[in-house]
Amino acid sequence: AETESQGSKARVYGEMLHVDVPFPIPEPDGCKSGIQCPIQKGHSYSYLNKLPVKSEYPSIKLIVKWELVDDQDEMLFCWKIPVQITS
Repeated sequence: AETESQGSKARVYGEMLHVDVPFPIPEPDGCKSGIQCPIQKGHSYSYLNKLPVKSEYPSIKLIVKWELVDDQDEMLFCWKIPVQITS
Protein backbone atom coordinates (compact mmCIF):
# COMPACT_ATOMS: atom_id res chain seq x y z
CA ALA A 1 0.00 0.00 0.00
CA GLU A 2 1.17 3.52 -0.74
CA THR A 3 -1.25 5.14 1.71
CA GLU A 4 -2.87 4.67 5.12
CA SER A 5 -6.60 3.95 5.27
CA GLN A 6 -9.08 2.63 7.83
CA GLY A 7 -10.97 0.77 5.11
CA SER A 8 -11.42 0.13 1.41
CA LYS A 9 -14.29 -0.20 -1.04
CA ALA A 10 -14.54 -1.99 -4.37
CA ARG A 11 -16.23 -0.48 -7.40
CA VAL A 12 -16.84 -2.62 -10.45
CA TYR A 13 -17.90 -1.43 -13.89
CA GLY A 14 -18.72 -2.96 -17.23
CA GLU A 15 -17.04 -0.79 -19.84
CA MET A 16 -19.22 -0.71 -22.96
CA LEU A 17 -18.69 1.72 -25.83
CA HIS A 18 -16.28 3.72 -23.60
CA VAL A 19 -18.96 4.16 -20.91
CA ASP A 20 -18.52 2.72 -17.39
CA VAL A 21 -21.73 1.04 -16.25
CA PRO A 22 -21.70 0.31 -12.47
CA PHE A 23 -21.94 -3.38 -11.65
CA PRO A 24 -23.06 -4.41 -8.16
CA ILE A 25 -21.01 -6.99 -6.29
CA PRO A 26 -22.15 -8.86 -3.17
CA GLU A 27 -19.32 -7.61 -0.95
CA PRO A 28 -17.75 -4.24 -1.83
CA ASP A 29 -15.96 -3.92 1.55
CA GLY A 30 -12.29 -4.73 0.95
CA CYS A 31 -11.81 -5.34 4.68
CA LYS A 32 -14.19 -8.31 4.33
CA SER A 33 -12.42 -9.56 1.21
CA GLY A 34 -9.01 -10.57 2.51
CA ILE A 35 -7.45 -7.20 3.35
CA GLN A 36 -6.52 -6.73 7.00
CA CYS A 37 -7.65 -3.25 7.99
CA PRO A 38 -6.53 -0.66 8.84
CA ILE A 39 -4.36 -0.50 5.73
CA GLN A 40 -0.81 0.55 6.57
CA LYS A 41 1.55 2.27 4.19
CA GLY A 42 4.37 0.03 3.00
CA HIS A 43 2.58 -3.24 3.74
CA SER A 44 1.43 -5.82 1.16
CA TYR A 45 -2.12 -7.14 1.07
CA SER A 46 -4.01 -9.85 -0.79
CA TYR A 47 -7.52 -9.18 -2.05
CA LEU A 48 -10.04 -11.85 -3.03
CA ASN A 49 -13.56 -11.28 -4.29
CA LYS A 50 -16.06 -12.79 -6.71
CA LEU A 51 -17.94 -11.40 -9.66
CA PRO A 52 -21.17 -13.38 -9.98
CA VAL A 53 -22.54 -13.82 -13.50
CA LYS A 54 -26.30 -14.27 -13.41
CA SER A 55 -28.20 -16.28 -16.00
CA GLU A 56 -30.29 -13.23 -16.94
CA TYR A 57 -27.22 -11.30 -18.14
CA PRO A 58 -27.12 -10.94 -21.92
CA SER A 59 -24.45 -12.57 -24.07
CA ILE A 60 -21.93 -9.78 -24.54
CA LYS A 61 -18.24 -8.91 -24.80
CA LEU A 62 -17.08 -6.12 -22.53
CA ILE A 63 -14.23 -4.87 -20.38
CA VAL A 64 -14.60 -5.32 -16.62
CA LYS A 65 -12.94 -2.55 -14.63
CA TRP A 66 -12.37 -3.28 -10.94
CA GLU A 67 -11.22 -0.54 -8.57
CA LEU A 68 -10.41 -0.58 -4.88
CA VAL A 69 -10.43 2.84 -3.22
CA ASP A 70 -9.42 4.05 0.23
CA ASP A 71 -11.28 6.21 2.76
CA GLN A 72 -10.50 9.35 0.76
CA ASP A 73 -11.84 7.80 -2.48
CA GLU A 74 -8.25 7.52 -3.78
CA MET A 75 -7.26 4.52 -5.90
CA LEU A 76 -5.53 1.63 -4.13
CA PHE A 77 -5.56 -0.43 -7.31
CA CYS A 78 -7.39 -0.78 -10.59
CA TRP A 79 -7.38 -3.47 -13.23
CA LYS A 80 -9.22 -4.11 -16.48
CA ILE A 81 -9.89 -7.48 -18.07
CA PRO A 82 -11.75 -8.43 -21.26
CA VAL A 83 -14.76 -10.66 -20.57
CA GLN A 84 -17.22 -12.55 -22.72
CA ILE A 85 -20.55 -13.62 -21.22
CA THR A 86 -22.27 -16.44 -23.09
CA SER A 87 -25.63 -18.06 -22.54
